Amino acid sequence: MEKIIDENKQGEALILDHKDGNTKKLFIESYGCQMNFSDSEIVASILSNQGYNTTQNLEDADLVLVNTCSIRDKAEQTVRKRLKYYDRIKDKNPNMKVGVLGCMAERLKTKFLEEEKIVDLVVGPDAYKDLPNLLADVEEGRDAINVILSKEETYGDISPVRLNSNGVSAFVSITRGCDNMCTFCVVPFTRGRERSRDPQSIIEEVNDLWNKGYKEVTLLGQNVDSYLWYGGGLKKDFDKASDLQKATAVNFAKLLELCAKAQPKMRFRFSTSNPQDMTLDVIETMAKFENICNYIHLPVQSGSNRILKEMNRLHTREEYFELIDNIRRIIPDVAISQDMIAGFPTETEEDHQDTLSLMEYVKYDYGFMFAYSERPGTLAGRKMEDDVPANVKQRRLNEIQALQRRHSLYRTQQHVGKIEEILIEKSSKKSDAHWAGRNSQNTVAVFPKEHYKPGDFVNVKILDCTSATLIGEAVGYSKNNS
Repeated sequence: MEKIIDENKQGEALILDHKDGNTKKLFIESYGCQMNFSDSEIVASILSNQGYNTTQNLEDADLVLVNTCSIRDKAEQTVRKRLKYYDRIKDKNPNMKVGVLGCMAERLKTKFLEEEKIVDLVVGPDAYKDLPNLLADVEEGRDAINVILSKEETYGDISPVRLNSNGVSAFVSITRGCDNMCTFCVVPFTRGRERSRDPQSIIEEVNDLWNKGYKEVTLLGQNVDSYLWYGGGLKKDFDKASDLQKATAVNFAKLLELCAKAQPKMRFRFSTSNPQDMTLDVIETMAKFENICNYIHLPVQSGSNRILKEMNRLHTREEYFELIDNIRRIIPDVAISQDMIAGFPTETEEDHQDTLSLMEYVKYDYGFMFAYSERPGTLAGRKMEDDVPANVKQRRLNEIQALQRRHSLYRTQQHVGKIEEILIEKSSKKSDAHWAGRNSQNTVAVFPKEHYKPGDFVNVKILDCTSATLIGEAVGYSKNNS
């Protein structure tokens, strides 16, 4: 599931510039990970060519789409509540059509049309190009569904419309699907097998973003370390490729290098990595190029070897430590973040203590921590009893979160007194007199606005910090400011 879910963005309604001549109105909101928000940009691009402009006013919409997540039960329940709200709006606007996109659509398929009478349209993550045909079916009074998973679809030929963008940072999808069958995760069933996007189309999108003024790109995939382009096709079929295809294949380290060289003044990040697939050539490429940020999201999920095996994570605690040690040897000032699950089936107190001791060893900069929730359709959901009591899960989660807060403060304190390059993204949430941006390690910094503007690379002296934020003052533009 290695996917970062930004709680501040959940349910965000997306907007883009109006296209002259478009007469229909689209309201689209997204839940879940960055991949879903990126997919919504692809959907908006497809529908822009079908006569739809986006609106933030739900009551005016001709078409309402919700891009869904199946990772946690909470995300699915939120979508159910939103559909009930749409139903009330539909009483006032009976011509409004409602569609469900993404992972929840893929998981529930036709069941969605049966359970949620308001839903006219159910579209899985690989079927967005079929939206014009599906909408034609809906217009003729038929329910429409396409949840067929593809072995080829990467949407590499569609230039996404940047929705609600700050104009500074953007996501670029490089892979779709996942081959890692972690027992807690529904992603392989909702997004299919791993396939990678043509590197040339990725570089073209990066160059286009630079020309439009963007300064930072995050390369996105369920598991970016599995990126492998050999002319198209599934990663699992690489052993059947020709000798020429194998000799000219592009892996993730090579793709990172291509991006860094294509736009030397643009910053690059990536998400998400999987410990069992991350190779040191990726770390060495990061160290080689100054414009690749010193930050890795490296989910571990548990510190217990027994639980890692139950989760079908193909690495051990010891192998994870070795990887961490190598990363820190090659990039001493790297920041590392985690995903952690508390209360996985059969987890004992000893297993939980193993997780806390692993955290003490790594001292992550920050993390994304959840109590286990059984997901229908996963291997754990089918074969394992959710046997850790809710109060025990919550207590363990609280202990993990408290330890992470201590480590986060420890990590941010290491920046105090240093001068660091910050890319300004937007105004601070707490003060309109301050800018907010991030350093190479992905830590947010705030400082007085003065004469600077979003998109500027600024050297900031760090004067103070909280566990999540650096506080400082600008001392001038950095050498990367163009």
